Amino acid sequence: MGESIIDNSPLFELRADIVVSATPKEVYAVVSDLPRSAEWSPECRGGEWIGGEPAAVGTIFRGENLRSEEVVAWAPLVRGTWYTEARVTAAEPGVTFRWMMLSHAQDDQESVWGFDIEPLAEGSRLVHHFRMGKATAGIHKIVSELDEDARKRFVADWTAKLERDLDDTLKRIKDVIESA
Repeated sequence: MGESIIDNSPLFELRADIVVSATPKEVYAVVSDLPRSAEWSPECRGGEWIGGEPAAVGTIFRGENLRSEEVVAWAPLVRGTWYTEARVTAAEPGVTFRWMMLSHAQDDQESVWGFDIEPLAEGSRLVHHFRMGKATAGIHKIVSELDEDARKRFVADWTAKLERDLDDTLKRIKDVIESA
């Protein structure tokens, strides 16, 4: 069998941005507080910092997630509640905050989420981005029983879901910050 779409690198690379009426440090204080992520994330219901100082590079965040049956309904995804762990890889107040998803064995994966903040004359531009270089163990499990056409459909549908998630997350963060 030849190369699969799942072998593409990057498999996913997306970004979205929004203007927020707050200083970069005010924005950073919210986006780096991952236990509050239930306030803005489509799937993360919050969680806790483990093994380090909150929001510091190297600290692990254990997130609780909830996915409905409607999300890419045809695909064999984890549904209901499940847990993830991620290691903070960048934490520069007022500038950037990023975290890398870990495998169940706590190995690094090429799955990095983050926020970059740019100062504007009034407020800040908040950029939310996601990049998956090589497919994670979870993606491999999802597509293991799918033929190549279904794998291509999954990547297209998952990309559309991620685009919606980035946009929804930014709108919710803006609302959280501006209504505080």
